[in-house]
Amino acid sequence: MSRSKLLPYAKELVVPEGIVTTSFPSVLATCQAIGIMFDDWQVDLNKLILARDASGLYAADTVGMSIPRQVGKTFDVGALVFADSIINPGTTTIWTAHRFKVARETFNELRAWARSSLLAPYIDYDEITTGAGNESIPFKNGSRIVFAARERGAIRGFSKVSRLILDEAQILTEATMSDLAPTMNQATNPQIIMMGTPPKPRDPGEAFTEFRRAALAGETSNALYVELSADSSAPVDPNLPDFWPQIKKANPSFPHRTTKRAILRLHKLLSDEDDFRREVFGLWDAAGKVTVFTSEEWRAGRRLERPDDLGVGALGVAVSIDSSFSSIVAGARGDGETWIKPLRHAAGVGWLIDEIKELQNRFGAPVVIDSRGPAAVLIPLLERDGVRLRVLKTDDVLNACAEFEQLVRENRLRYEEAPELDAAVKAAKKRLVGDRWAWGRKGSEDITPLEGATFAAWAAEHQRVSAYDHGGVMTI
Repeated sequence: MSRSKLLPYAKELVVPEGIVTTSFPSVLATCQAIGIMFDDWQVDLNKLILARDASGLYAADTVGMSIPRQVGKTFDVGALVFADSIINPGTTTIWTAHRFKVARETFNELRAWARSSLLAPYIDYDEITTGAGNESIPFKNGSRIVFAARERGAIRGFSKVSRLILDEAQILTEATMSDLAPTMNQATNPQIIMMGTPPKPRDPGEAFTEFRRAALAGETSNALYVELSADSSAPVDPNLPDFWPQIKKANPSFPHRTTKRAILRLHKLLSDEDDFRREVFGLWDAAGKVTVFTSEEWRAGRRLERPDDLGVGALGVAVSIDSSFSSIVAGARGDGETWIKPLRHAAGVGWLIDEIKELQNRFGAPVVIDSRGPAAVLIPLLERDGVRLRVLKTDDVLNACAEFEQLVRENRLRYEEAPELDAAVKAAKKRLVGDRWAWGRKGSEDITPLEGATFAAWAAEHQRVSAYDHGGVMTI
């Protein structure tokens, strides 16, 4: 099973060690019996997905597939899951997508397969459940395929899951991955399959991104990573001569299954060239780094100097999750613009209280702190010392993050050169909170300047919001 023989057209291929055989022949025979045929590239891929080590376990207990749209990854994995469910009685497969719409579309597609007369001996069709959030396809041998949306948290409570499919892997946080992994603890030979396209800058896709990084760096074990993509220099104009050869390089289903018309339709729908390069050419951003803002978006707000008469409307305070760094950032509202300025960024937290009191005495601005964040331990101490606080509840923090993103994208945020703030923005990731998000604090990167800036900018924007004062603490 050398790379030269399997998936020679993959741009990146990381194969697990210890492969001695594959269970694909039995899957292939079952699929042929139920009328499902694979293309050559799918045969190669499935041989690797189903490869076994000397103990008979999957050589890759985790599979990552970065494959462009309109290639056929859903068909391929769906066929594999159907065959596996038939061959191995009592198999539970959970098929998840980030969005309910995508999970539902996949369910509808596979349910249509289940109507085939060739599948009638295997599928308990009358027991298929179609209620929103309860979609599943049961097999007569006790196997089942369950479909769920990660955004709804519908996976909790499952156990002994044999195969976990993570569709839309480009929207998959490490926290979500941690929630899903325990569903497989009791399975004998479990396997996770992540499949998606390269994340957009604003996608919270750290789990997929980190898996790719670790695989390419040789830091993974028992893992398979496959990446199909065009060359980084591929043109996005269909009228240029190298466009269609690059499509074929990224998409082994072109043109015999994915037609020129389908590609042109995607070209029309994906008007942003970067989106087309990610989703159709399969190209990752440089070094696979997924940042919230592009460098152009962030740099657009930089100014040489801050207006002298601007003043300070709020002081945002943030502490890293391990208390190794802290930041105080000033925020002020100008003429249609919001200004931020890091005032102090240093190691530890011991210096914070004295610095906060000194800055409030100097500027007279409220100090803004997340009531659920690492800096919350300072609230009773600051309150005791008479510091005027604006304590943010969870909804306030989520609103602050969303509004900060909007300020940057609409080019209404201003700041002077601040290397620590630039570094925080570059390192920042999104952490999903329900269907909203906040800055993710987990990891070694220090993002306290960005968190402090977010709180200060929000408070400066909402200076006119009424508040009531109790015990020296202002709560919006």
